[in-house]
Amino acid sequence: MNSKTKPVVLGAAAVLSWSTVATAFKIALRTMSVFEMVFVATATALAIFTVWMTVTRSWGALRRLSAKTWARFAVLGLVAPVAYYIVLFSAYDYLPAQIAQPLNYLWPIILAVLLAVFGHKPIPKAKYFGMVVSLVGLIFISVGGEGISGSVSVLGIVLALGSALLWATYWIINDSLKDEVSEGTALFLTFLFGMVYCLIGSLFVPMSSLGMEAILSGAYIGAFEMGVPFICFGLAIRTTDNPALINQMCYLSPFLSLFFISVVLREAIMPTTIVGLVLIVGGLVYNEYFAGRRLKGRLQGK
Repeated sequence: MNSKTKPVVLGAAAVLSWSTVATAFKIALRTMSVFEMVFVATATALAIFTVWMTVTRSWGALRRLSAKTWARFAVLGLVAPVAYYIVLFSAYDYLPAQIAQPLNYLWPIILAVLLAVFGHKPIPKAKYFGMVVSLVGLIFISVGGEGISGSVSVLGIVLALGSALLWATYWIINDSLKDEVSEGTALFLTFLFGMVYCLIGSLFVPMSSLGMEAILSGAYIGAFEMGVPFICFGLAIRTTDNPALINQMCYLSPFLSLFFISVVLREAIMPTTIVGLVLIVGGLVYNEYFAGRRLKGRLQGK
C-alpha cells in the first residue's frame, strides 16, 4: 500500500465504522439499558486506547502533564463519553434510527453558535445561508418522523439535539488541549476518566447480568464508534497530503448509515428523511467549503 493510498483506506475504514453504529445502537438497546451500553462501550474503547498507548510508547507523556491539564481531562471525560453517549443513546431509545442519526449531525452549527456566544468569534454572514438550509433539514426530518412512528417523540428530538450540543462542547474543550498532548493520549485520558465515572455510576444505577449478545453489542459500539475509527481517522489526517479529501469522506457516513438502517433494522426510509439529511449535510458542506471561499475572496479583494 503506497503513501497516497494508505490515508484513503484508513479514512474509508473510519467512515465505514461510523456508518454502522446507528444500527448497532438500536440493536444494543434491545438487550441492555442506556447506562449498560455506555459502561461496556467505554470499557472497550479504553482497552483499545490502552493498547494504542503501549504500541506508540506514549506512557511517558502522562508524567509531563500538569495538575491543571489532568483536571481539564477530568471535565472532558464527564462531557464525553459519559454525558454525550447517555444522551445520544437515550435519543435512539425514543426515536427511529433514521431520525436520531441525522439530527446529531447538526453539531457543527451548534459549535459555531457556542463559539460566537462564549468564544467571541462572530459567525460570518456568508455562513448564515448554510445554517438555515441545515435547520430546514431538521424540520423535514422531524415532520417526516410522524410517518414512521405515528407521532415523533419531542423528547427524543430534544435529546438528539442535546447530544449535538454536548459533542460541540466536547470539541471546544478538546481543542483547548490539543497543544498539550497527542491525539491518542488525549483519547486515552478522556476515556480513562469516563470509565472512572462509569464505575462510580454503577454504584447507584442498577445493572443487570448481561448476556453474551449484550456484551458483544456494547463492545462493538466501543470498538467501532469510540475506538478504532478515531485512531484510523487521526492517522489518515496525519499521513495524507490532501486532508480536505479525508474530511469530505466523512459526509458519506450519514448516507451509508441510512443504507444499514434500512437493510439491517428494516426501517422504511422516509423521503423526508432523505431530503432532510441532504439539506443538513448540504448546509454543512456549503459552510465548510463554499462560504469559506467567499470569505477568502473578500479578504483578498476579489
